[in-house]
Amino acid sequence: MILYHASKEIVKFPEIRKTAYTKDFSWGFYCTSYFEQALRWANRGVGDPVINYYTYEPDDSLSVLKFDRMTDEWLDFIAGCRSGETHHYDVVEGPMANDTIWNYVNDFLAGRINRRQFWVLAEFRYPTHQISFHTLSALNCLTFDRSEIIYDRKRKK
Repeated sequence: MILYHASKEIVKFPEIRKTAYTKDFSWGFYCTSYFEQALRWANRGVGDPVINYYTYEPDDSLSVLKFDRMTDEWLDFIAGCRSGETHHYDVVEGPMANDTIWNYVNDFLAGRINRRQFWVLAEFRYPTHQISFHTLSALNCLTFDRSEIIYDRKRKK
């Protein structure tokens, strides 16, 4: 399987970096199988948009959590990770909580909306995908193929 990582630099050797804030599935190295999604992310912010390409070979000995779609379990997992909780999985895969969805997650966590209201608001207009690697063993499943600078022609430069 080919995966893409959006960046502002070539990433031949993926790393797991602990940062000031956590992402959907906690700290990890994030990729997607959707090229257009990687292209949108690479073209955010200042700097050349770099798409890194990797071959992913799953390892059955690793602990993997996969969400095929947004569910209550997905919402609870993301809410926990975004609140700073960690987990024991090597790899986590599923839909992405983009900025709009994250605002709804925040409202849910703060009690401003209930679970049912969250699901009404959270309908996607297009599918998203992310797969995150949380251990060195998981990163070993990725082989760097190449990278390239690609500007999104739909966006203003």
